Amino acid sequence: MKTNCGGRLRGGAAADASPHAEAFSVFADALDQVHAADVSRVRALAELGRSALREARRDGVRGMASDMELRSVAAEAAGMARLTDRRLQGEIDHAMTVIDDYPAVFEAWVQRRIERGHVDVVVKVGAGVPAEVRESFAEAAIGVCERDVPSRVRGALDALGARLHPQTFTDRHKTAAAERCVRVFHGTDGMSNLVANLPTVIAAGMLDRLTQMGQSVKDARADGAGEGAGAAGPADAAEVAEPADTRTMDQLRADILGDLVLGGAPVVDPTYGIDRAGGLGAIRARVQVAVTAETLMGKDENPAEAVGAGLVDADTVRQLAGQVSEWDRLFIDPVTRTPVEIDTYRPTASMKKLLMARDQHCRFPGCRRAAIRCELDHTIDYALGGHTHIFNLAHLCQRHHSMKQFTKWEVRQLGGGVLEWTSPLGRVYREDVPIPAVCFTIDTADPPRSRAGTGEPPPF
Repeated sequence: MKTNCGGRLRGGAAADASPHAEAFSVFADALDQVHAADVSRVRALAELGRSALREARRDGVRGMASDMELRSVAAEAAGMARLTDRRLQGEIDHAMTVIDDYPAVFEAWVQRRIERGHVDVVVKVGAGVPAEVRESFAEAAIGVCERDVPSRVRGALDALGARLHPQTFTDRHKTAAAERCVRVFHGTDGMSNLVANLPTVIAAGMLDRLTQMGQSVKDARADGAGEGAGAAGPADAAEVAEPADTRTMDQLRADILGDLVLGGAPVVDPTYGIDRAGGLGAIRARVQVAVTAETLMGKDENPAEAVGAGLVDADTVRQLAGQVSEWDRLFIDPVTRTPVEIDTYRPTASMKKLLMARDQHCRFPGCRRAAIRCELDHTIDYALGGHTHIFNLAHLCQRHHSMKQFTKWEVRQLGGGVLEWTSPLGRVYREDVPIPAVCFTIDTADPPRSRAGTGEPPPF
């Protein structure tokens, strides 16, 4: 039976006599296979990255070409592994970092002195350690990892990195505090995570205050319920007393935070109580106007249309026209009264709305970047004669837009919004139009005609 840093056997005979000896032996073999596979995967991923860099530099090209080649290779590997290309490229970068920047740590993992989890923590903490002390940090980190499981070495490694760093922690904190920010990460079931990156003492103080305020809410509601019950007779107690607050402390903290943020104004906003430039006052309205060429030139006084709002008089729209530097000329179908052609690069607002509803997200296979954060791409380049039409437009995130332009990945539209991607190695990936999560459907088991005259609404 093989052993590793996860435990050592004492008394071989006693171990062999265990009723679970065979099961443990199978488990040990499985661990050996997983370890060997993990090591091989990291080596293979690192080689993919090196191969991409070698190809990009073969003709002496640097910069964007290297990144584009790496993206292309990652996308190809992601198709083979049935993963997203962003995740695969992250794994390639991580593998190259482990093998190239932390060779001693990688070798300790190969020898089973430490586990894969240890390697990941060392690399994560080591990202903040300057290159000149990285080797010393890695050697000391191995000793730390050999003494404990991966989930319990982070604190010790953080302290080790701070001790070896040539810059004081105070100076580094000042730099890190300058990066403080607030971000939103949208989740499922109508929920999102609001994440604030703040100095630790501020974050801890905020949590403490929210906790104290939450406890006060619970205490006040509980006291109110008791007082109401005592003042009324037994028969009236149920009508007068309010139930104790049943929200958990987590729920109370979240609710109070929302009240504090939404119920007041940020003191850093220079527009608080006054409407002037700067801060929120710097935000200006945008209006999309449709006007005929005759009205624009003053040949008639017909009204224009503020899209989504209503009609605008000719004088006003001509004044607005004088404040912009570019106009899109539309050709309108006289029967359907919908745009059928545009002679500038940008699509119309109606096209954007339709394509955003159709695509929902980036149309590269496996990418889930929301369409509102993507770019509308001409499948056949506009510069090469591609039209600004629904059948030649699709949302691509900046990453995959660039990859389509600078690598050998190709895409064509099959109609109905269906895209067909072809990788540099010739693999074909079909990207169907996303199906909306909310839509009307027909109950085929119970046709609507069977409900006629019943007053019952049709199924949906």
